[in-house]
Amino acid sequence: MRNTATRRRSYWRGIAAEWLACLYLMCKGYWPLARRFKTPVGEIDLIMKRGGTVVFVEVKARKAHADAAASIHAGNQARVVQAAQWFVQTRPRLAALAFRFDAVTVSCYMMPRHIPHAFS
Repeated sequence: MRNTATRRRSYWRGIAAEWLACLYLMCKGYWPLARRFKTPVGEIDLIMKRGGTVVFVEVKARKAHADAAASIHAGNQARVVQAAQWFVQTRPRLAALAFRFDAVTVSCYMMPRHIPHAFS
């Protein structure tokens, strides 16, 4: 079991990674709709919009980008998809837009890596 200090450090590292990912996507022309959006079925790290597309983003921070990408497993994907469905159902005005599931991996001393269409 991880101690409190380790969990606290991991929590703040995750918060920093999400901010970095959000800023990175904003530089690419995405507009934030929500951050750390909690639903009854799970949480979505970032919800961004670019043009006519709403993008649900899973952010992962690891020592290497490959490790971060590999940590997005079927359980994560299912949770994000269910939370996205809940998000859209509660906002009917978004129903006419396109939807996409992306990932952003964050690694020490490297630029974040954006993976469009990471899963569906």
